[in-house]
Amino acid sequence: MAKLTTDELLDAFKELTLIELSEFVKKFEETFEVTAAAPVAVAAAGAGAAAPVEEVEEKDSFDVVLEAAGDKKIQVIKEVRALTSLGLGEAKALVDGAPSTVLEGANKEAADKAKAQLEEAGATVTLK
Repeated sequence: MAKLTTDELLDAFKELTLIELSEFVKKFEETFEVTAAAPVAVAAAGAGAAAPVEEVEEKDSFDVVLEAAGDKKIQVIKEVRALTSLGLGEAKALVDGAPSTVLEGANKEAADKAKAQLEEAGATVTLK
């Protein structure tokens, strides 16, 4: 078999359907024990077939924001005191001043737990 130039290979790939090209890439990876994921993505983006992919960073710290105290304001104040080291007056001021941040930089688990406790007490809470 005659050796094909890069341009000849590209012309041959242009005639393939996406399914055929995908099968070729899988076979190529198996044969040469390599991963062609990055070059394929670059080629697809260069051909205008796909929009650039942005990597989404998963947040690891959250702010628990009290949006509104709701009808059970006393229960919400108790929960704010349990979640923070605030005194009664400070917790009441935080609840009265809603929207306000109850916890800053909490991990996902702690933020979800705090949100659940505050919502159970009747508050409206968001995570940012």
